[in-house]
Amino acid sequence: MMTRKLNAHSAAAATLLDRELSLSGGKSVQQLNQFSRVGESVLVTSYVHLEFSNRALPPKLSENFTLPTVLAFFSSRMITALVLTTECHVDHSGTSFCTCHPDYQWNTTLCSLYPNCCGHRSERDSCECLSFHGPVPGYCQLLPPVPANLTLDSQLQMHRNTLNLILLKKEKATNLRWYLRQSENHRPILLWPGTNVFQTSNESQAGLQIAHMSRHWTGEYESIFEAQGFRRRLRQVVKMPLEEKDVVRLPEELSISCAASTGFQLRCCIPLTNMAYTATWSPGEDSQASLQNMPDSQCFVLAVRHCPAANTTYTCTLQSQSLAPLVAPVSITIIQDGDTTCPEDFSVVAWNVTKAGFMAQAPCPMNKTGVVKRLCGSNGIWGPVQDSCTEAKILDLYSKAKLLLEGQGKPNEQVPRILRELQRQVGVVSTPSDLREMLHTVTLLAKVVAETSTELTDRALKDLLTTTDKILDVNISSLWTLARAQEPSMGSDFLKAVETLVHSVSPQQHPFSFSSSNVLLQSQLLRHSSPLGYQMPSAPPLLQARIPWHSLAPLVLNGTNVRITSLALQKLDSRLPSNYRQGLRDTSYATPGMILVISITADGQDFTQAEVIMDFEDMNGTLHCVFWDHNAFQGRGGWSDEGCELQAANASAVQCVCRHLTAFSILMSQHAVPEDPLLDLLSQVGVGASILALLVCLVIYRLVWRVVVRNKVAFFRHTALFNMVICLLVADTCFLGNPWLPSGYHSLVCLATAFLCHFFYLATFFWMLAQALVLAHQLLFVFHQLSKPLVLSMMSILGYLCPLGFAGVTLGLYLPQRKYLREGKCLLSGDGVSLHAFSEPVLAIVSVNGLVLVIAVLKLLRPSLSEGPAVEKRQALVGVLKALLILTPIFGLTWGLGVTTLFEGSLVFHYIFVILNSLQGVFIFVFGCLTDKKVLEALRKWLRGSRSSNSAISMVTNESCTSEHSRERSELASYEEQMAD
Repeated sequence: MMTRKLNAHSAAAATLLDRELSLSGGKSVQQLNQFSRVGESVLVTSYVHLEFSNRALPPKLSENFTLPTVLAFFSSRMITALVLTTECHVDHSGTSFCTCHPDYQWNTTLCSLYPNCCGHRSERDSCECLSFHGPVPGYCQLLPPVPANLTLDSQLQMHRNTLNLILLKKEKATNLRWYLRQSENHRPILLWPGTNVFQTSNESQAGLQIAHMSRHWTGEYESIFEAQGFRRRLRQVVKMPLEEKDVVRLPEELSISCAASTGFQLRCCIPLTNMAYTATWSPGEDSQASLQNMPDSQCFVLAVRHCPAANTTYTCTLQSQSLAPLVAPVSITIIQDGDTTCPEDFSVVAWNVTKAGFMAQAPCPMNKTGVVKRLCGSNGIWGPVQDSCTEAKILDLYSKAKLLLEGQGKPNEQVPRILRELQRQVGVVSTPSDLREMLHTVTLLAKVVAETSTELTDRALKDLLTTTDKILDVNISSLWTLARAQEPSMGSDFLKAVETLVHSVSPQQHPFSFSSSNVLLQSQLLRHSSPLGYQMPSAPPLLQARIPWHSLAPLVLNGTNVRITSLALQKLDSRLPSNYRQGLRDTSYATPGMILVISITADGQDFTQAEVIMDFEDMNGTLHCVFWDHNAFQGRGGWSDEGCELQAANASAVQCVCRHLTAFSILMSQHAVPEDPLLDLLSQVGVGASILALLVCLVIYRLVWRVVVRNKVAFFRHTALFNMVICLLVADTCFLGNPWLPSGYHSLVCLATAFLCHFFYLATFFWMLAQALVLAHQLLFVFHQLSKPLVLSMMSILGYLCPLGFAGVTLGLYLPQRKYLREGKCLLSGDGVSLHAFSEPVLAIVSVNGLVLVIAVLKLLRPSLSEGPAVEKRQALVGVLKALLILTPIFGLTWGLGVTTLFEGSLVFHYIFVILNSLQGVFIFVFGCLTDKKVLEALRKWLRGSRSSNSAISMVTNESCTSEHSRERSELASYEEQMAD
């Protein structure tokens, strides 16, 4: 049975108190008698507790209420007023639900200790109804006058103005909070000092300032505070008129064929606002207007039943009281006979017949926001569909995140809620706009977390990582390309956002781990008992990543709470902008498909100066250890190698060592150009010196081959050089021994010498061509990886079979005619048709090699002359001239002059030919061996007796440490460095 209890506030001409009233704050009878004389009338205010056994209250409480007999000893017993303050309902479980009558309220102490009648505690509760389990500890009390005034500079605010609300205090006010209720259907939103909200407070007043006002900041503002023991609230309503850009016309213009369609429909839509608008369409004849209410907008629809006779402009006029009307015109163009038109089409949506030059528009499919546009070209052919549709729920989440950053809502509640909703919506991403808005939402949430130091729970972090995994999935990879074309820095912003959110996981959630196809996370706390150092699980192509103990010991041994978080993200590296800082420019790179993010927090503070050692699978090309610098390129981000160096771990892996913490990866450059050769054109040796140099070169290659050939690019280069050495050595030996051989067709030795000389000189040129073609491929197709077996086979065919074919055909054709040998020498004849068997292939090869040289020089010249002072430009020009002197003989370009000796008998040409080309072997020896730092280092170690395989590995590692910049540049950049030395 329900019992009702009433607390009544009474005023009597004498002190009238029940004994129970002393428990509710009243004075006892004895106390009152001590301060009143006999016969004196004292006005006393008291609270009386009444109980009724039935559910209904008495129909009326009489002013002449009979007092209880216990108070009958008072001489005056007249009640002058009786007002009900508190009404309590007791349910079957004994819980009392006590409601205050108007002008009364529970004090702040009881309001904060007990839940409201709905069972909740809220900092903005009105304290008008509380629930009690057990005895009711008090009663509602009379509210004093409001001790403050809330003033507003103007109720009608304009777009992008600043709103100022001032709370003028008459009494001390505490626990001040600001809320915004955007409409009656929305819950009040707590305002915090975000990017648009500024709060001030002092003893006399408090202020709220909203910058960059928009319609999202209109509604009823509440100021809730505590004063005189009660919770008080003051309100002000803020409105904002719509602007022309807020009015959406669909379509904005329309071309229509009256023969194909007799009627059409026009829409004029506005967002929901707290201001009342009425709409009228004109002209309105032969049409019907209607109103459509959407979840976030209102649309005024005009259905035109029949085509107008001529071109007409329909106008939607929006009117609100005391405001200038908003006018939205829609032009209707009638398609006439003979006009060029685009036919009806059904790509994405239905497209009606449209006049050439007009932009057709259509609403987005259901549950999407925006419009779909398509231009009808002047030739009557439809252009591509311009789809700006965005999932309405994704757009709503983006709007909530944006307003949260600006200052609307509680970050510790809203961030996990939005992350949970994002995880549910990522599966419906189908357009670049969907992807872009989803990434923007994550970025905004990260800014909120960083601004408010919000800690994520494990549930929120799992939602984030699941969303990240799906965003990086291959199914939406094509959307990345389209989205990045509109916003190149989108991937960098997303990476930074994920780093920030992962870093904000609550310490109570450790250890924490997460694994999926694209995301691998490990987060843990290190203590005194932790294993030495830290190691992350492998995530191909990352074999392992570890932080040595000496980097962590100062933190752990000092008793600091150390938290280490490692995050591996697959596929995100290819979504980042192709920006490279100084030292990595002038070439293009490929990335392995993975980014590693490592962070250390010590007692809540970021610790960034730790050493990280990462082992990657061995990959083809020149490798660079890098990290993503978010501050590079004016905040757009870029790859940098500062603080990182490359080392060789073993035969199947490379090792990166970085001395700071951030997002790491590795870059692969695949330019097959020589590594760090030096200029040395000083040579006065002839063919004999060339043969000696080539022999020494062969010996050196035999000793250091396994060390210098570490990847495919180096293998191709040194294979070509090695075969050039072999061919040129045999050709020079035949050429040098030619004077001592018996000449004539009767001498087989002479014929064999001429054939071998012809064949091996041609083979030398073809191997030069092979080397030039490999270089050209790496310059022009930097991302295309070459297959070692395929390229080696092609090089062998080009280097040996092609010259063998030329030499064999020449021998077979001209030996029977005795036109094969030169008179008195064992060399190929310079007369007749046999000339073409040598000169034309050489001229063709020299032309191709010359073109490759031009490309290489341009690569050297362009970046050097585009930046730096005049002295550096002059040095760059000198470097290019040196490059010409080096590469010309290496590519056999000087042999172009030698071909002229077959036509011209001048001693000048013969002299130039002998000087330049007799030193060909010396050039190969100097630039292929003596100026190659890796070769020299390997040779020195061999001379010191270190021939073990471990020595070879150590040699590569040491070379990497002492030549970091050489290893980190592309092969083409190495040419530039060599030329400048």
